[in-house]
Amino acid sequence: MHDRLELLAAAAKTEWRISMSKAEFDIVIRGGDVVDGTGARTKKADVAIAGDRIVAIGQVEGKGAQEIDATGKVVTPGFVDIHTHLDAQLAWDPIGSSSCWHGITSVVMGNCGVTFAPVKTEDISHLAEMMESVEDIPREAILQGLPWDWRTYGEYLSFLDGLPKGINVGGMVGHVAVRWNVMGEESLDEEPATAEQVAQMCDLVDEAIGAGALGFSTSRTLLHRTPDGRPIPGTFADDEELFAFADVLGRHGKGVFESAPRFEKAGADWSGLKHEIKTLGEVTRRSGRPSTFGLVYNAVRPDMSDVALAEVAAENRKGAELRPQTTCRPIGVVLGIQHRTPWARAGETWKSMQDMNLGERLALIRDSNTRRMLIEEANNPEKIHGGGSAMVDLSRLYLLDAENPDYRVGPEGTLEAKAAQAGVTPVEYFLAETDRSDGSVMLSLPILNQDYEAIETMMADEAIVMGLADAGAHVGQIMDSSQPTYFLSHWVRDTGFFTLEEGVRRITSDTADLFGLVDRGRIVEGAYADVNVIDFERLSLIGPEYVHDFPGGAGRYIQRGTGYDVTIVNGKVFMEDGEHTGELAGVTLRSTD
Repeated sequence: MHDRLELLAAAAKTEWRISMSKAEFDIVIRGGDVVDGTGARTKKADVAIAGDRIVAIGQVEGKGAQEIDATGKVVTPGFVDIHTHLDAQLAWDPIGSSSCWHGITSVVMGNCGVTFAPVKTEDISHLAEMMESVEDIPREAILQGLPWDWRTYGEYLSFLDGLPKGINVGGMVGHVAVRWNVMGEESLDEEPATAEQVAQMCDLVDEAIGAGALGFSTSRTLLHRTPDGRPIPGTFADDEELFAFADVLGRHGKGVFESAPRFEKAGADWSGLKHEIKTLGEVTRRSGRPSTFGLVYNAVRPDMSDVALAEVAAENRKGAELRPQTTCRPIGVVLGIQHRTPWARAGETWKSMQDMNLGERLALIRDSNTRRMLIEEANNPEKIHGGGSAMVDLSRLYLLDAENPDYRVGPEGTLEAKAAQAGVTPVEYFLAETDRSDGSVMLSLPILNQDYEAIETMMADEAIVMGLADAGAHVGQIMDSSQPTYFLSHWVRDTGFFTLEEGVRRITSDTADLFGLVDRGRIVEGAYADVNVIDFERLSLIGPEYVHDFPGGAGRYIQRGTGYDVTIVNGKVFMEDGEHTGELAGVTLRSTD
């Protein structure tokens, strides 16, 4: 019997080798609806892959070593996310979650001026603290999770080269690192840098762009602060300093100038905002390179985004190349029993949850006595020793169900409205829903892009590019890296605001081309084989979840999606039905002339 099994196994191996020898391609995706990323009409076709390239599209006669049946499925290029802060996370999370669960195959890091290179040995802790303060990535995780064995930006790119990764990764060199490297504590001052200091900074940027950095990033917003509360390096850099960096990009003829702009101090007649956009417009005219920056609707200043779009259009008519980034849904703080609730400081019973795991927290709310205390502390904080009111306006909160999170809700969908309809207080409704869902239900507090009509206005503007998903950042506060799944399911399939072809173009070739990612973002012969096979009708989100998988056990929010049958990176099947296959074929993305 044993000999017979061995003979059968040998025969099977021989048959496999014969099959492999007859295969003309590594992978053939059969019979899918191909949306090529260029905006061209969808066509039914096969896609053949050899090595890391797409080599044939149409009716492919040759066999693939691996055949993927895409009948009834949509075949797209891999999505390109241009605004991430995965700079640290990829060192311990090679698949780049949550991005990997949403069809993303290429990402740009180093946004908002905060990067880990260039760096002097004595400044390593400073850069880690700066990233924690600005992007809510734990300092200790950064220091423990990275080897810090580089000093120049080129050496940092070499580190990325050797890093096992499932997605393609490129980065910009950041103003914070450059300015601190040259000026130290003085980089935080409001006084302009000297001509000598600017020249030294330009040398660092020159080295970075020459080594392959995808551009230069800066932060101008007063919202970005150091751990002790001061605006980060670069916030007060004068226009001439910014123009000097633009000249470096111009000499190289490559790279993007990215900014977190200072729009919060708009000034009379929006003078501050207009100056900011005019400065960025001049940056692009001097350098011949594009500039991109964040633009969102803010309910506190509801006409700000419209004013900004008008200024962008005016600058672009004058020869500028400005591409503001926005998101396709509200940017919101996520709250819930898994991490932090609105009543975290409402009383001693709520405070006691801080050091509990999820099971212990659920046990607390399911015990009738402690549940009564939680309700009393939240509803009557003045009567409870050490109590305090909810940390947020409960009328602005709405529930995110884990199975079907709805980000587009009106006043009738808020926590307060649902509680009133049920005849209970908001905290009682929240605790009941938390109990029912075993803690999976979450609350969302929209803080930006709160108005869907404003989102529509921005996305319809020809200058807008999709971005600001912030993957890897604000890990205990927001979860927006699932943007592609929401964009395609809501804005393409469910509302028809974009055609399928235009929707796919917006998150593939449009974003890839902005950052000069050659042969990415398209399904055309000769392009890199970054491909998604999507069950479009099944495309949806699962609610955010809080996990503890960072170095040192630090926590973060993640969010999965469904409907992605296969995601291929550089010709290797990377994700299959939401699970990592083990392949790590990602490469470092460098700027090219």
